[in-house]
Amino acid sequence: MSESYAGQQIVGIDLHRRRSVIVRMTEAGEHLETVRILNDPERLAAVMARAGETPEVVLEATYGWYWAADTLAELGANVHLAHPLGVKMFSYRRVKNDERDAADLADLLRMGRLPEAWIAPPATRELRQLVRHRAKLVGLRSNLKCQVHAVLAGAGVQVVMSDLFGVEGQKLLARVELPIAARARVNSVLGLIAAMDVEVELFAKLVAARLREHPGYRAIQVIPGVGPVLAAVFVAEIGDVTRFPGPAQLASWAGLTPKHHESDTTVHRGRITKQGSRLVRWAAVEAVQRVPVHTRLGQTRDRVAQRRGRNVGVVAAARELIVLVFYGLRDHHIRCLTPARTRTA
Repeated sequence: MSESYAGQQIVGIDLHRRRSVIVRMTEAGEHLETVRILNDPERLAAVMARAGETPEVVLEATYGWYWAADTLAELGANVHLAHPLGVKMFSYRRVKNDERDAADLADLLRMGRLPEAWIAPPATRELRQLVRHRAKLVGLRSNLKCQVHAVLAGAGVQVVMSDLFGVEGQKLLARVELPIAARARVNSVLGLIAAMDVEVELFAKLVAARLREHPGYRAIQVIPGVGPVLAAVFVAEIGDVTRFPGPAQLASWAGLTPKHHESDTTVHRGRITKQGSRLVRWAAVEAVQRVPVHTRLGQTRDRVAQRRGRNVGVVAAARELIVLVFYGLRDHHIRCLTPARTRTA
């Protein structure tokens, strides 16, 4: 096939951390070129210059794909992001290499069988970075607090208060007698926790400033259990909620729907898939853990828990909360918050 092909080209990119393989082909699947490049925007642009105008380009959602997607979009390409889990369904080859992977991506796109992931716009990706970094900091801080509890337990110190790092807990940490090594470790960890507190507060303010005028962010905070922090997680991770046809699809994307395996007359439904946004799933479960029993979510949680157990009840309430989040982000208004009326005979 001549390099002067004038039709629209299909480009598959097998992206790695340092190097990538690019395969160009025609709409009919005829091979044009295979190139291996070092990851660099200029090198990528040089190859894409031979792909004609508005080529269809596909790359997998792997580590560090943002720069490639942004560069391709700036070059005028129609960028598609392959979903890693969906692509694995087609990994049945005995021989696997980068060239074949890139060609397979291009073939899936060309035949209309590509399992696609959503490409979040730069503003949403920036918000996600802030929200995810704050979540990472909170996780690190929780780990540090566990270390303090472990040191006290090893020294035989009883912690009678519910919050060791509250006012009474701080008094205990200041007056308790510990061995030299244990005291040094506790003081070190307390200093790190104080530094973490500053960073967590800083990123919370950055996120709040970004979302101050977001109508959906304000609307979903009406939901019991959803405050500014969890609302920011929902807004950042979900992004454009209209990309989901309905709340059922959003719940599935969050991994809160059960597995379903069906063959002939046999149907198996199992635990929730847990495939999707781990942070959204965590936020939904966290929100319904302590909502009052008189709320709609609390009633759902406790009613299901009586029949199926606490964990199943929490997941059921979390799924119902996701429905409320969907409509809150879409319509900027929350309905059906009041408990359902019980029917009388």
